[in-house]
Amino acid sequence: MRFELNGKAAKVPATLAGDRLLWVLRDHFLLNGPKYGCGVGVCGACTVHVDGLAERACLLTAADVAGRSVMTLEGLGSGPGGGLHPVQQAWIEAAVPQCGYCQNGQIMAAAALLNANASAPAAEITAAMDGVICRCGTQPRIAAAISLAQQMLRKPA
Repeated sequence: MRFELNGKAAKVPATLAGDRLLWVLRDHFLLNGPKYGCGVGVCGACTVHVDGLAERACLLTAADVAGRSVMTLEGLGSGPGGGLHPVQQAWIEAAVPQCGYCQNGQIMAAAALLNANASAPAAEITAAMDGVICRCGTQPRIAAAISLAQQMLRKPA
């Protein structure tokens, strides 16, 4: 079974086709960005991009992504020009992480949203980010980082 993973061709044995994408990414490809939180798609810690959209890796099987493009946190900043994605850079500058467990989901949700609409209004941002649970109370810093990422995305290259 083949798919694109972080911009490169990837292959998994057919025996893993029914395994949850989260475990294939973590155990087969040794990518630890997506985290196991709830296993039922509620917490968002396992968020990845599938064909550019934020999806829960704990709900998808490896077969679900056959022939598709999957991006994890590890591949987010590896596009043309390299370096960090603006959301990743903004997360650092706004000192968002506390415990860090939900950060994969937060960053991947924010990046998917801003990749689709860099000028997303506050209500759209709130709706997108409400799907990722953070118990540390860093929501104000998350909002500040997203605002900063929007500014970065508006700057001419």
